[in-house]
Amino acid sequence: MTESLHTDGDRSVLRMERRFRHPRAQVWRALTEPDRLVQWFPARAEFGLVAGGDVRFDWGDGGGPAVGGQVVEVSPGHVLAFTWGDDLLQFSLRDDGDGCLLEFTHVFDDRYGAASFASGWSQCFVGLGQLLSGEPVSAASPSAAQHDAFVDRFQLGAGVASTVDGAPRVRFERQLTAPADVAWPVIERLADAPSDGVLERDEPKVLAYTTPGGAHVRWELGEGTGHGARLALTVTGDPAADDLAWSGRVAELARELRG
Repeated sequence: MTESLHTDGDRSVLRMERRFRHPRAQVWRALTEPDRLVQWFPARAEFGLVAGGDVRFDWGDGGGPAVGGQVVEVSPGHVLAFTWGDDLLQFSLRDDGDGCLLEFTHVFDDRYGAASFASGWSQCFVGLGQLLSGEPVSAASPSAAQHDAFVDRFQLGAGVASTVDGAPRVRFERQLTAPADVAWPVIERLADAPSDGVLERDEPKVLAYTTPGGAHVRWELGEGTGHGARLALTVTGDPAADDLAWSGRVAELARELRG
């Protein structure tokens, strides 16, 4: 198994490889035949195998994002690429001994969603392997531990330092593995905001305050990529804001939410 994340301009590129003990033609059918694809892919997808053709996604229950797509590239038995909203998915197959190597690429804008995407696709490919082997497809949703392992692997927990109006600022963004109402009490405890320094409190969305040292701290929870809420923590005016004191609090929050 291999997974990597890099940037291409302002977009993120996730690459994954999986080897299957099945011939390429069999894997190709599982990628392109809707009745097979729906058993392991996040949604039912129907499309003609021609570049420029529309892709129709069906979530089965009327839910899911209302997005469409378009086939970008087709080389029968070898390459299938299509868009899913603004994202690009590409599946490339090549013979590998008595089996087949799948090279998968996902191009997207939301870098901090990369761990959600990687852990989700990992489980999808487990389901694909079960389908190819004739087993019941029983792959579960990714665990919080699996998700956070990708956060560490892709180094998504680091803060981004900048200077705003002459003051040092560091911003941490992290996809959490629990919803906002679950994360909020943990954030309140870890923030340890002084009662006389609270500037804004909107449970379970925003907690902003001034530290005794004069730094401005803002914890904000918003919509995430499916695993839970998205955290943005900004610390302004603290020259040491990128040290373990703040990154450690974010890491501790993630650990507690894993349970």
